[in-house]
Amino acid sequence: MPSAVQGDGAVRLLDLFCGAGGAAMGYSRAGFDEIVGVDIVPQKNYPFTFIQADAMTFPLQGYDAIHASPPCQAYSVGSARWRKSGDREYPDLLALTRERLLQSGGPYIIENVEGARKWMESPFRLCGQTFGIGVVRHRLFETNFLILTPPHVPCNGAVQRDLVSVTGHGPPGRHYRAVTVAGHGGNSRSFSLSSWKDAMGIDWMTRDELTQAIPPAYTEYIGRELLRVCERG
Repeated sequence: MPSAVQGDGAVRLLDLFCGAGGAAMGYSRAGFDEIVGVDIVPQKNYPFTFIQADAMTFPLQGYDAIHASPPCQAYSVGSARWRKSGDREYPDLLALTRERLLQSGGPYIIENVEGARKWMESPFRLCGQTFGIGVVRHRLFETNFLILTPPHVPCNGAVQRDLVSVTGHGPPGRHYRAVTVAGHGGNSRSFSLSSWKDAMGIDWMTRDELTQAIPPAYTEYIGRELLRVCERG
């Protein structure tokens, strides 16, 4: 993968299976200069340059790093009953995605749900509680570069009773009960869309887009180390 850092100085990231841009916003906050998102589904709310295309065939050249979030339905708890019943089939793209990214020759990040752990290479887990934001959303990340992972605050993967402060990624001075942003509010709790947005640190997405997104705080953390990798060439 040719390094754009050595040319005009801009650091470029390719965001595959980009969705509405939760991951992309984190990389932007970390300091990436240019971000291009690719998704086979139109993403009118994506906050950076968007190209509608197949992420599995899109050219990878010309970027300093690549983030990929392949569809999670083949591994998620929420779709398990459909997989077991045989009523639905979901694409298993993790291995194929990794193969493509390895061939690119540059640093990469692959993100997915906890159910995908056995299909990922030495993944680490991030959670909203680690970053002091008001959401419990465990996600796994696989990288081909070394990164120190922050400690995980025990949360049992569920909505917490304790109040947590949304700092840095939401309105200052406000507190929320930690929420699980899912199709029906999570764990039988009912939260407003504004609470979801505040907790996730995302103010540009619809309700459905939020349920598929990751908080930008996660990739902002990863992105800072990734930038150092890119700048070292």
